[in-house]
Amino acid sequence: MTVSPSLSDILPLAVTPGEPAGAGAEITLKAWSSARNRLCPFFLLDDPERLEKLSHLIGANVPIEAVDKPEDAAKVFQRALPVLPITFSADPVPGKLNPVNGSAVIAGIERAVQYTCEGRSAGVVTNPIQKSVLYEAGFKYPGHTEFLAALAGPDMTPVMMLASPALRVIPITIHVPLKQVPEALTTEMIVTKARITAEAMKRDFGCKAPRLAIAGLNPHAGEDGTIGTEDRDIVAPAVETLKADGIAAFGPLSADTMFHAEARESYDAAICMYHDQALIPIKTLDFWGGVNVTLGLPFIRTSPDHGTALELAGTGRAHAGSMIAALAMAGDMARARAMHQND
Repeated sequence: MTVSPSLSDILPLAVTPGEPAGAGAEITLKAWSSARNRLCPFFLLDDPERLEKLSHLIGANVPIEAVDKPEDAAKVFQRALPVLPITFSADPVPGKLNPVNGSAVIAGIERAVQYTCEGRSAGVVTNPIQKSVLYEAGFKYPGHTEFLAALAGPDMTPVMMLASPALRVIPITIHVPLKQVPEALTTEMIVTKARITAEAMKRDFGCKAPRLAIAGLNPHAGEDGTIGTEDRDIVAPAVETLKADGIAAFGPLSADTMFHAEARESYDAAICMYHDQALIPIKTLDFWGGVNVTLGLPFIRTSPDHGTALELAGTGRAHAGSMIAALAMAGDMARARAMHQND
């Protein structure tokens, strides 16, 4: 009989600084303050002195303790938020972007990935970044996910999942204008991302025989080609290939009937054809509990499902729900992965 690892058995999670002018640090402070008893230990890569000031500014009064290495985080976690120090070029001011701090943000992400790849942390939880600022610091990637994939090594195929207790969704195309989606969509793309999803469901979510619901692109999944031919010519062949692989995939399904409670009981993850088809249902069902998960990497990565919230930075009004959910899910995935390796 395999015994599930406890919170104390899991290595600490590495939390990146995110945009220092945004609300990332304060939602991390709030997460430690309100949920540390039910989360696995984590440490934040940031400036301890600025965190102490920020904690007092927003009225959180979270004790901060600098640590020298990830291995020290668990020892102090229950009494203080462990912080591995990084240095910003200029003192961050809530709500005011400063490009000179971009290099420290990038370095924080790199260190978090390094610690995790070295087996010193259980996973990476990323605070939101402001890409426009990072581009001025030499950042050359479309976003967080592509940068993490590059750090992980060559030939990585990252897959974005949005997950909550109510629903898990994977958009096949992401930031593609709607009119370009039919042209961008391919059978190979659907198959590749669905295979990665199925494997991740087994390894990271403890689902031994994952069921994948494959959404159609067009209304009513095209109605046998009478409302567009993409579902017949692109999506259906992908479903047949997945079935031949032994994956419990079914579809293409009419997306308007996939997301009610009864329908959701029939699958473990929904493979959707475009951004809003995936994100509207999960954000409607559980806006604050949604987590951005990157599948297809050799390490665990989760993130709050929102942006930098510059307008809320320093006010104490930033909602920590998605950060708490991201930390909790990363811990759950670490435990599931440990059990999967022991099976």
